[in-house]
Amino acid sequence: MENNDSLNNVRDYFSSTLKTHGTTPKGVDWNSEEAREPRFDQLAKVIAPNKEPVSVLDYGCGYGALADYFMAKHIPVSDYIGYDIVEDMVLAARRRFVGVPGVSFTAQLSDIPPVDYALACGVFNMKLEAEYNTWTEFVVNSLTEMNDFSSRGFSANFLTKYSDADRMRPDLYYADPSFLFDYCKIHFSKNVALLHDYDLYDFTIIVRKES
Repeated sequence: MENNDSLNNVRDYFSSTLKTHGTTPKGVDWNSEEAREPRFDQLAKVIAPNKEPVSVLDYGCGYGALADYFMAKHIPVSDYIGYDIVEDMVLAARRRFVGVPGVSFTAQLSDIPPVDYALACGVFNMKLEAEYNTWTEFVVNSLTEMNDFSSRGFSANFLTKYSDADRMRPDLYYADPSFLFDYCKIHFSKNVALLHDYDLYDFTIIVRKES
C-alpha cells in the first residue's frame, strides 16, 4: 500500500474508530461479529481442506479478529502474520495476542515473509473521498501484493456494485465483480472463483495458485 492522501485519510478514520469503540467489530467499522463471520467463512475457502498447518497473511488485519476466527474454527494455521497500515491497530493487536506463539503483527510490508495464503476482509470497502478509479488502482495494487506474498493462493471480499442503489453510500467502494474476476484470471492464476451467492451485498474473489 502506497502512502498518499487517500490512505492517510483511511488511517485517520480507523484510528478514530478504534479509539472510540476499542477492539470490537465497531472498532474496525463492522456492525457486529455476526456481520463479519460469514465473510470470514467465504474467505477461508481458499485454504485447502486438510490437516496440514499453513501460514497466513491477514492483509488489513485490524486488531486480529481473523486470528480469533482461525482458533475458534480449529483451522490449522502455524504462522499468522497480521498486516495493517494503521499502526494503532497493530499495537492493539499485539497487546491482544501477547505471548501467543505463531501470531505476529506489523505495519511494514518489508517485515512480511512469504506465506501459503493471504486473506483480506473488508479492507477495500472504505474509500472515503477517493475517486472510484483511484481506489480501483489501489485495489489492484493491493491484490498484486497479496499475490506476490502468497504461494498457494489468496482471497479478498468487496462490496458489490449490484447493491441496492438507494442504499449505496458515496464514501464506500462498490467493486465490479466481473472486472476483478477478469483481472485475477489474466494476471494471477487460471484457477479463480467468484463467490456472489451468499445473500450479502458483497462478493469474494478466491485465487488458487497452480501446484
